[in-house]
Amino acid sequence: MSAIAVRTLAVIGTGLIGASAALGARRAGARQVVGWDPDPDHLAIAAERGAVEAVAGLAEAVAHAELVLVAAPVGDLPQTVREVLDRAPVGCTVTDVGSTKGPVCGAAGDDARFVGGHPICGAETRGPGRASADLFEGATWFVTPTATTAPERLRVVHGLVSALGARPVAIGPDAHDRLVAVTSHLPHVLANVMLNQAGSTRIDGHDPLQAAGGSLRDMTRIGGANPRIWVDIFLDNREALAGALAEQRRQLEQVERALAAGDAGFLARWIGEASGHRRRMLATAFTDPGELHRLRIHISDRPGVLAGIFQALGAERINVEDFELDHVSSERGGTLTVLVAGPGEAERARKLLEQQGYGVVTAPVIDE
Repeated sequence: MSAIAVRTLAVIGTGLIGASAALGARRAGARQVVGWDPDPDHLAIAAERGAVEAVAGLAEAVAHAELVLVAAPVGDLPQTVREVLDRAPVGCTVTDVGSTKGPVCGAAGDDARFVGGHPICGAETRGPGRASADLFEGATWFVTPTATTAPERLRVVHGLVSALGARPVAIGPDAHDRLVAVTSHLPHVLANVMLNQAGSTRIDGHDPLQAAGGSLRDMTRIGGANPRIWVDIFLDNREALAGALAEQRRQLEQVERALAAGDAGFLARWIGEASGHRRRMLATAFTDPGELHRLRIHISDRPGVLAGIFQALGAERINVEDFELDHVSSERGGTLTVLVAGPGEAERARKLLEQQGYGVVTAPVIDE
């Protein structure tokens, strides 16, 4: 993290994102970080953790701030940002962390003090009790200035984002909403569709969910996410999401036609194209995705298993690039999937773990 230029920060909304930003700003050198939240329990926890100095209301929080970060729920953001702008000092910069940018930028109007923002740092947890100053480390943080945004305000937000350890990326509000419709909101819709389709179906008396393998579990990990959050996101970004769904429908119809025609050539090209796109996606996280190998390790449900595996790999200096645990049941245990770089390292890891009695299946992450 770099040092923060702004010394007085107000955080409106002290949930996971707001409290994490407050902790990060303090670590980066902010002199004063005040906070307010309509949920008194959130505010009390954030204050107890030393993230913010709690104040009694929004007006008091923004009265002397150089920068205000609004971390309210998406449905409340436009009204809250408008209220902050109406009450904040003339020299104050205002930003937010909402998942959609069109409505909040519309509420800000032509106010030059506002710069929209959206950190891409998903966490499967909520509340200030789980806040961490490291939450944004290495994350992309979209910054969405408008035509009326003052350049000095953009520099202030850019400095905050950098000080929190994130990577600021400038993008227009409309382009942002179309982008996240494809990369975030559409996957949530499809995960819900797949779960509801499988969960409401019986095939000759069999429940598909009881026979679900890794494919369905992997594809639906984000399904059923908090409706209080996601209903607002879907509706706020309805136009861009509807466009993404229409394109999804068009592509599914292509596959349907290929199946009806027995068009193996189309299907092979279609899968190959997806493989290339996946390689490009993985390249944002890994140096050489083509070198990645997956090891699926069957493990029992007993204490110390995971620690033993990682200690064994570490002792042999086998670097784990990533891992995921899929727990089936207390009787059947589950599967630990680890990624290592290079076929040689994968083979070394396989032999080591098989010597310890584990069943291991290895395969390249990307099939050539």
